[in-house]
Amino acid sequence: MVGKLVYSFQMSLPSKMKEKLQGLPSKPGVYIMRDRQGKIVYVGKAASLRSRVQSYFRKATLKSGTPKLRSLIHSIADFEYVVTRTEAEATLTEGKLIKEYRPRYNVSFRDDKRFLLLRVHLKDPVPRFDAVRIRKDDGATYFGPYASTEAARATLEFLDKRFGLRRCQPSEPGPLDHKHCLNEIVRYCSAPCINKVTRKEYLERVTLAVAFLRGEKPEYLREMQEAMEAAAKELDFEKAAALRDTLLLLRKTVKERAFIRKTPVMKEEEAREGTAELKKALGLKKRPGVIEAYDISNISGTHAVGSLVCAVDGTPNRNRYRMFRIRTVEGIDDPKMIAEVIRRRFKRAVEEKTSLPDLVIIDGGITQLRAAREEMDQLGLDQLPAAGLAKRFEELHWIPRGSTTRSTSIIRFRPSSSALRVLQQIRDEAHRFALTYHRNLRTKRIRESILDEIEGIGEKRKQVLLQHFGSLRRMRKASAEEIAAVPGIGPIMAKTIHEKLAARED
Repeated sequence: MVGKLVYSFQMSLPSKMKEKLQGLPSKPGVYIMRDRQGKIVYVGKAASLRSRVQSYFRKATLKSGTPKLRSLIHSIADFEYVVTRTEAEATLTEGKLIKEYRPRYNVSFRDDKRFLLLRVHLKDPVPRFDAVRIRKDDGATYFGPYASTEAARATLEFLDKRFGLRRCQPSEPGPLDHKHCLNEIVRYCSAPCINKVTRKEYLERVTLAVAFLRGEKPEYLREMQEAMEAAAKELDFEKAAALRDTLLLLRKTVKERAFIRKTPVMKEEEAREGTAELKKALGLKKRPGVIEAYDISNISGTHAVGSLVCAVDGTPNRNRYRMFRIRTVEGIDDPKMIAEVIRRRFKRAVEEKTSLPDLVIIDGGITQLRAAREEMDQLGLDQLPAAGLAKRFEELHWIPRGSTTRSTSIIRFRPSSSALRVLQQIRDEAHRFALTYHRNLRTKRIRESILDEIEGIGEKRKQVLLQHFGSLRRMRKASAEEIAAVPGIGPIMAKTIHEKLAARED
């Protein structure tokens, strides 16, 4: 049924486009439509990329769509997409890309609206949190941006009340400032200005607030949940409803706090037990104190990358992580990509006579493992143990020492096994690291700018200009004289920039 949906197009699409449409994931994300010249004409977000993007190319869409929508569909020659963790992240990414590209078919986000951030200067004598829309290089700590302005402001209100933080403007408030301030009464301020709490106690409150925003203090959300339930039991439904609404907003804010989470790390003792268990299960000569894991990340063969992560005594050692851009493989071929990464990693190790790991883990099944094993054997590393961890059943594919690459065995660990946890941790970390690198490459490609087309504008000058004006839209409104006032931009360059920006106005 899905195949019929994909191929029931009114238009004749290239096979490359059809393959992309078939491979779309049912995950939230942002999609970028390009015309025949490669210019971005539309940016959109979706709760399900598969459903949303495929919907553009159905007969019903072309038949009943608005003239603008039909025009957009006929102009699409290719598309790209970025998978995001949540719909909120997709909203933030969509807004950022529309501001940067200003696609002709987008109308929302064309104003200069920015999402809210929460900011605190931790080095201030008496820090305070405030809401801002521009992230500056001012040494402050920022949280966000947040797709929901209401959630961000509710969180700021919660921080002030729950932790007794100040709202007054002076950088270092004193008794004179307190004289005309009512925040101690109406906003639960702990009043450090009159030493109602010591500076050390106040800074501890700020530290707890920061930890809450980082998602490290879920107990505060549980407190509010309990208070809400207590109010409901006492039939104080108005209070319970207010607490419920605030709780929902707070959860939304904390959930949006970060887009990439790090792999949880095992306790040192359990990790060492896991490596000892691995030694026994695999019949190794010694405990695998150093384990390297490899993974591949790509979408339809584009921006393919490989990752190497390392664990020492079962614990990740980020100083030994490495990234690889795939150079020799085109299209989708994970085994060949794994082979390239393994070849490059260990060829250099052999030539430079550097130390080798005690165990190599490949993210994948027997096909990926054989590809890696063959490369290591050709380099004379036939005694280096290697295994593949297949995610589907969490099975370890193992080629015993001295066997051919066709002779394999499967090892299954108990779900509670420390060895399995060590393997899962390093495999997941390799996947996270590869995916992060892949996303960065895709984002870098997406972050195009008309400034890149101007001769003499390098990355440094582009950053200076964007930091000074805040956005291309504001730069377009500036005169040549205002542009020339930017450090490092002279009158001649400013005139060129002004003319280029004016020529590209819609």
